[in-house]
Amino acid sequence: MIEAAIDFPTPGAGGKVDKVNLTQFGRAMKQVGIGMIAAYSPEARGRSERAFATHQGRLPKELALAGIADMEAANRYLRDVYRLAYNAEFAQPPLEEGSAFVPFLGGSLDDILCEQFERTVSKDNCVRFEGLTLQIPSERHRCHYIKAKVHVHRYQDGAVAIFHGSRQWAVYDEQGTYKQLEIKAVA
Repeated sequence: MIEAAIDFPTPGAGGKVDKVNLTQFGRAMKQVGIGMIAAYSPEARGRSERAFATHQGRLPKELALAGIADMEAANRYLRDVYRLAYNAEFAQPPLEEGSAFVPFLGGSLDDILCEQFERTVSKDNCVRFEGLTLQIPSERHRCHYIKAKVHVHRYQDGAVAIFHGSRQWAVYDEQGTYKQLEIKAVA
């Protein structure tokens, strides 16, 4: 399981989002076409603060009017009365019928939703990654890839793959043992 705070670090409270040097999460969202709205931005703060102000101003008065004095009764009131009344007053019907979701056609989600790191192939035709030495096998088209810039993809199961552009050169298990290559390209 991936823990966002560890594997996808984001700026601390009050920190600005760097839109040039993206985090792993920022890169993945950009690849799938999802625009991110920073929590400190006016777009994000306005809506949540308006909703909180409504709840903070309205809810204590409604609980008092209903004679609620304990947490169990308050939770029941929230579930059975307040949420339904709030949604009836503020919910808006969709402008169009159907789902707003569209199928993703942009490539392999496994290759997008993994960690990606840039490396340079060394003089021995290997890539060093997290204590592993990953030997790139030679091909009939090219015997070595010395000094080539590559991307190392680390998947959730610990497997590692080396890509040059959209072309996958090699796949390794989590110990760095070469696995037979399945030919594929990422978008």
